[in-house]
Amino acid sequence: MRKAAAVPLSLLGAGLAGLAYASVIERNAFRLRRFDVPVLEPGQRPVRILQLSDLHLTPGRRLLINWVRSLGDLKPDLVVNTGDSIAHPEAVPALLHALEPLLSRPGLFVYGSNDLYAPTPKNPARYLWRTSKGDTRQHTPSLPWQELGAGMTAAGWLDMNNTTARIKVGDLDVAVGGIHDSHIDRDRYDLIAGPAPADADLRLGVMHSPEPRNMTLFAADGYQLLLAGHTHGGQLCIPFYGALVTNCGIDRARVKGLSRHDSAYLHVSAGLGTSPYAPVRFACFPEASLLTLVPRRRGEGQGDTSTHEVR
Repeated sequence: MRKAAAVPLSLLGAGLAGLAYASVIERNAFRLRRFDVPVLEPGQRPVRILQLSDLHLTPGRRLLINWVRSLGDLKPDLVVNTGDSIAHPEAVPALLHALEPLLSRPGLFVYGSNDLYAPTPKNPARYLWRTSKGDTRQHTPSLPWQELGAGMTAAGWLDMNNTTARIKVGDLDVAVGGIHDSHIDRDRYDLIAGPAPADADLRLGVMHSPEPRNMTLFAADGYQLLLAGHTHGGQLCIPFYGALVTNCGIDRARVKGLSRHDSAYLHVSAGLGTSPYAPVRFACFPEASLLTLVPRRRGEGQGDTSTHEVR
């Protein structure tokens, strides 16, 4: 019988080194990315939105908890949490501790599927040919999502799951529309459908998963800026090529960062965490984003975006 060829030690060593880097170094190399978004009317004062997403927090993630706490020094005008905050039944106290310096700021949130259903071991290679939509076999939520929501609403943050609201952000009157996670078919855009208030200074749409069908509805209703997470930026990327998959309906080119969708700006956060069963990131650093909303120049429509990154 023919023997299988041995794996060269150099190749094995490179693979182990790459795994160590992805699971220990890059996974904990948190970054703040900054974007300017020209959505305000000329003469309006800029405001700053801090977007957090996909922490997938477990109680032992001390480096992540402390890094999120440090974001309180930014003193944003608004904090938006686009879901998948927890990944453990006992993670809510740890999350509220992480958010504590930010909870005194105006804030709002939506849920992701992993706020309701505990993660389970899965073959990560399956993402190469399909999304994880419909994967959960749990029929009853197994994570304390109600406790999670209560902790944030007790601090004054708005629960934006399938609802609308008005909120004061700096000098701006902001109309917000939000939906629950489409990945588990809990999104109900029909409950918020209709033209966004034309008298608002800003119309903001919030969701967990950036599904194009919902983004198109938001844009058609006049929402100017859409915020989402879920994709992890691809999580495992190839340098100079980018994400292999998005795990939803959005294209790879818009898997993270600032882009356009119809008439609206779209920001997709690559998020700060990973599933406990796939604790690696490669060429896709964990991130939070600080979006500075600035006026358009007089005489022009919404134009190009600009971005710079803080390491």
